[in-house]
Amino acid sequence: MSAIAACSHIICRENYQHQWLISSGGTNLLSLKSTTRTSWVECRKGEGEGRKLGKRNVRVEAFWQNLSRPSVIEMEPITDSDHLDQILLNAQQNSQPILIDWMAAWCRKCIFLKPKLEKLAAEYHNKLKFYCVDVNKVPQSLVNRGNISKMPTIQLWKDGEMKEEVIGGHKAWMVIEEVRDMIRKFV
Repeated sequence: MSAIAACSHIICRENYQHQWLISSGGTNLLSLKSTTRTSWVECRKGEGEGRKLGKRNVRVEAFWQNLSRPSVIEMEPITDSDHLDQILLNAQQNSQPILIDWMAAWCRKCIFLKPKLEKLAAEYHNKLKFYCVDVNKVPQSLVNRGNISKMPTIQLWKDGEMKEEVIGGHKAWMVIEEVRDMIRKFV
């Protein structure tokens, strides 16, 4: 068996289910499923071709990342009420809902939640757009328009009006599941 990798450091190791994982630089390249109990093979830079520690019968499967769609999409910031009006008008013309994360730079839960929402934005990148508002950097009139009293607050807007919201004062994974449920209702 031979494997070609982008990096000269390849490790193939056996786990409890007799499956091997070949990784290079943190990216999974190949999964090897063994039909017999075997040892492991290691090939590292500077050690030549590596060493084989046992005979094996191996089937190779590739795990390639799906590069046709992004894994994270950065949320676009909303700066004032006019900007929000423009976004809502575009969304209404495209009949596409939007999701707004109302947050503050000093709020730990907001900071922790934002990357998780950006991953969620990548999942729904063709179905709705994600935006964020830092309540300390925008006029108070915009915050009042969103009727924000707690942070983080995640709102789904459709047809120019707020349809539903999730107030995220608890565990991030729970908030993300609530946001997913909210999205499923309107998308």
